[in-house]
Amino acid sequence: MAEQAQPHVGEVIESGTAEFTAESRVLHGAPPFGAYVKIDGYPMIYAITYNISTQSIEPNRRPTAYGKTEDELRLEQPQIFELLRTEFNCLIIGYEDETGIYQNLPPHPPKIHNFVHFCSATEIANFTDQAHYLRPIFGQTRVPSDDLTIAAIRNAYLARGENGHYLVKAGKEVARLLKDDYDRLHSILERIHV
Repeated sequence: MAEQAQPHVGEVIESGTAEFTAESRVLHGAPPFGAYVKIDGYPMIYAITYNISTQSIEPNRRPTAYGKTEDELRLEQPQIFELLRTEFNCLIIGYEDETGIYQNLPPHPPKIHNFVHFCSATEIANFTDQAHYLRPIFGQTRVPSDDLTIAAIRNAYLARGENGHYLVKAGKEVARLLKDDYDRLHSILERIHV
């Protein structure tokens, strides 16, 4: 019996060379910060979630506080939730085509309306076999790079079944990238706690 494909977690609504924005399929259903996601297609694009936001679908209208719990609001005014959307931003960290896995930017950005899926543990382990994908995280100014690095390493570690060898490899790559900033390096390595 063939394995059923998991439903998509989001749909690309804005796309660029280094990152994309997707709208979550379900309100408050975005991938967590630091989650590995993929966009199926040619080539398959790999990315890490770095920002999640929920806002009104009308750009000039903000949600209003009602002083009630979400459950109370859903009972009394369910239409409110139809006027909200959750979006998430992802940093592109690589791609895969018929020749292999590449930890650099794909030749083309994702297409608008492509679906975003969670990566499986096997896909995460295969993609993060080399730790070069960490470099683009440090090169972004709009991304909370230290926290994103910590989350990415933790998630790759867990995808491998808590393989300590991976932590050593990732730690060496972070040390190489931050060789001139001991305080920052020390802070990241201290906070990886797995």
